[in-house]
Amino acid sequence: MKLTEKFSYRDSGVDAVYGLLVDQAFRTESCVNQGASDYEVTVEPKGEGATVTIVRTQPADMPDFVKKLTGSTVKVKQTEVWSGPDASGNRTADVKVSIIGQPAEMVGRARLFAVEGGADFTVDGDVTVKIPFLGKKIEPEVAKAIRASLREEVEYGMSKL
Repeated sequence: MKLTEKFSYRDSGVDAVYGLLVDQAFRTESCVNQGASDYEVTVEPKGEGATVTIVRTQPADMPDFVKKLTGSTVKVKQTEVWSGPDASGNRTADVKVSIIGQPAEMVGRARLFAVEGGADFTVDGDVTVKIPFLGKKIEPEVAKAIRASLREEVEYGMSKL
């Protein structure tokens, strides 16, 4: 299932938003803000880019038929491998979000690019749940949870810029 999200950071440029996305303290605060009960955030600079890895345990905000498979909480691993800036200062990241212990993940790409008056942040990916017969019914719920998490983090980030 395709997942596509777009967010606009008004009055904040690519450098400011990227600085927030690779700020270990901000990403840790974001885990707390989203209700994670356990979390670990690492940011490893790599050349002009960085790799951000977040492992968090959070409530399974999904319908009961999904919670029967996952339990009341899920452990999620999110990895973002950010490039250095291109000639225009824009950045991209390979993104993977996996539910640990479950055959569910989202693999895609994030883009952070300048627009008049600020920066736009997009995430495009494919959500897959590899469970025979049930996977296609669960994929929209996983996508919904990923969208909600993205939205919460972006809104929290906007309050920090």
